[in-house]
Amino acid sequence: QVQLVESGGGLVQAGGSLRLSCATSRSVFNINAMGWYRQAPGKQRELVAQIINGGTTNYAGSVKGRFTISGDIAKYTVYLQMNSLKPEDTAVYYCNAVLKPDFRSSLSNYWGRGTQVTVSS
Repeated sequence: QVQLVESGGGLVQAGGSLRLSCATSRSVFNINAMGWYRQAPGKQRELVAQIINGGTTNYAGSVKGRFTISGDIAKYTVYLQMNSLKPEDTAVYYCNAVLKPDFRSSLSNYWGRGTQVTVSS
């Protein structure tokens, strides 16, 4: 069983910064991509940022220039540095990984439990 272990998050004033971290609970056979999604109350879960094996990154338009995803997929870790936070960034942030736990496993989506980010105005 593979779990995604998240840390970071919390309460911050508008304009402030937070850093989220995520790592797998054990080594795995292969990871295609790792990233962060978020879900605000009453809204659908949306992609925030993603890093693909090989280094390509993708960002939601609303966070470009403010958030930076980094990490080492080969070491099963990913970080999200969030700067210039806005009240509309308030949401539960979920770590996501598309991975194959073992040689015989299928490539599947894995999710962390989520961490709350609250930005006050």
